[in-house]
Amino acid sequence: MKRVLFIDRDGTIINEAPPTYQIDDFSKLEFYPYMFTYLTKIAAELDYELVMVSNQDGLGTDAFPESTFTPVHDFIMKALENEGIHFSAVHIDRSFPHEGLDTRKPSIGMLKDYLDKEKYDLENSYVIGDRITDVQLAKNLACKAIWLNNDPSLGGGEIADAVEALREVVAMETTEWKAIYEFLKQGLRVVEHERYTHETKISIKLNLDGTGKADIATGLGFFDHMLDQIARHGKLDMTVHAKGDLHIDEHHTIEDTGIALGEAFAKALADKRGMERYGFALPMDEAEAKVLVDFGGRNWLVWNAEFKREKIGEMPTEMFFHFFKSFSDAAKCNLNIECKGDNEHHKIEAIFKAFAKAIRMAVKRDPFSNHLPTTKGLL
Repeated sequence: MKRVLFIDRDGTIINEAPPTYQIDDFSKLEFYPYMFTYLTKIAAELDYELVMVSNQDGLGTDAFPESTFTPVHDFIMKALENEGIHFSAVHIDRSFPHEGLDTRKPSIGMLKDYLDKEKYDLENSYVIGDRITDVQLAKNLACKAIWLNNDPSLGGGEIADAVEALREVVAMETTEWKAIYEFLKQGLRVVEHERYTHETKISIKLNLDGTGKADIATGLGFFDHMLDQIARHGKLDMTVHAKGDLHIDEHHTIEDTGIALGEAFAKALADKRGMERYGFALPMDEAEAKVLVDFGGRNWLVWNAEFKREKIGEMPTEMFFHFFKSFSDAAKCNLNIECKGDNEHHKIEAIFKAFAKAIRMAVKRDPFSNHLPTTKGLL
């Protein structure tokens, strides 16, 4: 699924021109400071589809003829293209008056194609704009807003009380494109994810660039201990809260946690540029575990580990394979797991620790690299 940046034009890419705010003459054209520098980096380094969305009141009427708008707009688009900034689509609403119409921002009439959940990941997409209507558009699209609040009359740096309900939609508020770039570059790998079924309710918070903080509560003590190993040895900040039908057995809780955790990883690794992709490791006392991982976008599990005990703690040993299979399927990664040893506790703990170390190696990212670790051009 593609993530999208829905970008407003006036006040965001170019400065607006009061009192009419219509950029209908080259004398009014001024690009937003450092927009080219950082939007070029966003286009080159980050995996987003760029879509322009703009309201142009009465465009095509005598008051705002096409002949004054088009030359300036075409110049803007060509200037962007010359810097490697390519918009896949430009959506312009020209209605005026506009009461009752669903094409004008913040309505989403122009953007219905992007509601296809099979093609677009709106949950991890953003609207970048300078007005409250852009924040409202983000809410209507069920994505987040980056508010480039450069006009004190729009709220003085804070969302007005009348629209305080929109506060949760705003992922960041700034006046600089540099801050937008840094946020998008560094903020991709922190996610919150929920998976609710009739059998389980699972909430996950995941920071791939954390320090090893863990808050685990699944109702299964040994399983909690193993998930804690992933966080601490993988240096991930990870919260996993699961409530499942343990009065039946452990199966659904363990399986669905594996699925939910894999889904969270898939979201956090939506942009794989600069990451290592592969990882492996680890011995523990007499036990030897090897875990190979490849976050290459395809799921596969090779499992070469046997356990002689039916349970370790209250966790059935048959569920170890099932957990990693669920994770592999949801995270779309290859896992090759092998272990040998005498102590069953040591064996499975070695596997989880090796899994954590493998993840740590694979998700490590070089902040100075824009390399996508594949010859295919897509992960």
